Amino acid sequence: MPPHCDSMDGPVVKAAMLALAHGDVAIVLPYVPGEAEEEVRNAFERVESARAVSHDVRELADRWFFETVVRLHRLGEGVGFTGLKPAGLDHGPVVPVAELAIVRRDVSELARLLEGVVAGELGKRFARVLALEHGLNGDIEARRRYVEASLGLQVWAHRLYEAAQADGHAHGTAREREHAHAH
Repeated sequence: MPPHCDSMDGPVVKAAMLALAHGDVAIVLPYVPGEAEEEVRNAFERVESARAVSHDVRELADRWFFETVVRLHRLGEGVGFTGLKPAGLDHGPVVPVAELAIVRRDVSELARLLEGVVAGELGKRFARVLALEHGLNGDIEARRRYVEASLGLQVWAHRLYEAAQADGHAHGTAREREHAHAH
């Protein structure tokens, strides 16, 4: 996944900000696995008391809470935490359009974007296979390039199919993810 969940303008930090603003840890809990809930609740309580000390302490405590929640979220995804990323990073075209689709409750623009990308890639890869097919004579290297492009198209299509059928976001325990990958 693009580095979105670990950025300051990503959904995890936004939820953590809302939780702090409303004094309600439940707002951020869905973003962490169940086994991390107690740690988040404890961190939230510590941050709530520290926020009243001063503006500087509030900023420091908030940042620590964001890092804690994102670290635990990433752990739930089965990936490491490499620190919070700044807001405004380019996450590519898909994430913002997907977020907008959810807000608008309309998937049509996202579908057009994905269909266009898939159709464009498929066309390029298929055209390469056909172009290489015309250059086949007795040249083993030309045949290797054709086989590589042909198998490459098949593997790409298979992986795309699997990605389209896969669970959209890796959550659950490591054991649950391992079990899911075994099937």
